[in-house]
Amino acid sequence: MASPRCHADTAYSPNYFLAALGNGGLAVSFFIYLMFLLPHPGTPIPTFGAVAGALARADAVSALVAVALAGILWFAGRHYRLMVWNLRACVATRRAHGTCAPGGSAEVTMMAGPLAGAMSINVMFILGALFVPGLWSVVEWLFPAALAGFAAMGWLALRILTRYLTRLLTEGGYRGPETAGFGQLIATFALVMVAVGFAAPAAMSHTPLTVALGFLGSVFFLSAAGILGLAWLVMGLRDVKEHGIAPEAAPSLWIVIPVLTVSGIALVRLSHGMPVLWPEAVGHGAWLPLMAVILSVQILFGLLGWAVMTRLDYFRQYLGGARLSAGSYALICPGVAMMVFGMFFLHLGLVKGGLVEKYSLLHLALMVPLAYLQVRTIWTTVRLDRLHFGRRADRLATAAAGAD
Repeated sequence: MASPRCHADTAYSPNYFLAALGNGGLAVSFFIYLMFLLPHPGTPIPTFGAVAGALARADAVSALVAVALAGILWFAGRHYRLMVWNLRACVATRRAHGTCAPGGSAEVTMMAGPLAGAMSINVMFILGALFVPGLWSVVEWLFPAALAGFAAMGWLALRILTRYLTRLLTEGGYRGPETAGFGQLIATFALVMVAVGFAAPAAMSHTPLTVALGFLGSVFFLSAAGILGLAWLVMGLRDVKEHGIAPEAAPSLWIVIPVLTVSGIALVRLSHGMPVLWPEAVGHGAWLPLMAVILSVQILFGLLGWAVMTRLDYFRQYLGGARLSAGSYALICPGVAMMVFGMFFLHLGLVKGGLVEKYSLLHLALMVPLAYLQVRTIWTTVRLDRLHFGRRADRLATAAAGAD
């Protein structure tokens, strides 16, 4: 994956799992267009049949569907290639240094592994639904396998997290200047990614046992993420107020955005599964108020992070190549998350709420800023990939490594 003498090879960090995560998220962002714009009666998500029918019409819609499918395939491929590269690099680092985990509070970056692993399962599910004919007819047999996969990622995340927290609680080492920011919330992000994975079978299965297992697993990881996330958010704000935030940690101000997106989607999925367990429950409530709150908080943190990183000259330094940090890949997920949750807000909130007519000019106009955000995120991803995984001149690579 990486070119010889690239920065990622010479300065490996578990944060490079965020590169795989971001590419997987971009694959999901293309899938979201099909999810909300392509009719798929009879199935909760678009499947091979719906896609094949759209492509067979050979019209403008067919062209858009083809573009979405190409985007899904391209970024899914990059996601899996980067996952393989990260696993190999982590093993090589462990052989050379005895461990792949950084020391001190930076050990929490190991949570990026199960975070990206959970994304791999989500992407695999999308690829199967869209490109494997007839797969949905046996999907009830696949849901237990998906639950097992997310359980494995959850177990790995909890193993890393408990080891990290146990060391901190018994040995200390949570020092303000090192933790000034929201970098610790990567653990919360990993937990909610597992939670939204569990919530998928809960939302789409018609088997009560499958729904119950998915529901309970999702609620467990959402609860754990909520408690730990709130604690780390408060401590991070305290440390930033006392010490200021280091430029390299500035992208962590945006991590709240994907955490809220994934949490919101998990709640939507859980609501869809509730009628299977409790037939009297209302499974499709009015989501506009809750989504408006979530989107408002995301915009707040988005503006705050943008202002801070602009003042610190982060974008010129770390996207221009003067300095390199694996943590820069934390810029990708917020862009993906805002675009994805914006689509949920638009379609489940405004369109389904009757405030915006589907396929109207207003509907299409409201998607324009979301598409622009997606394009900017893709540009940022390509830029970071060239800086970290492309061929580098010795002078720039040496300077960047020294800056890290």
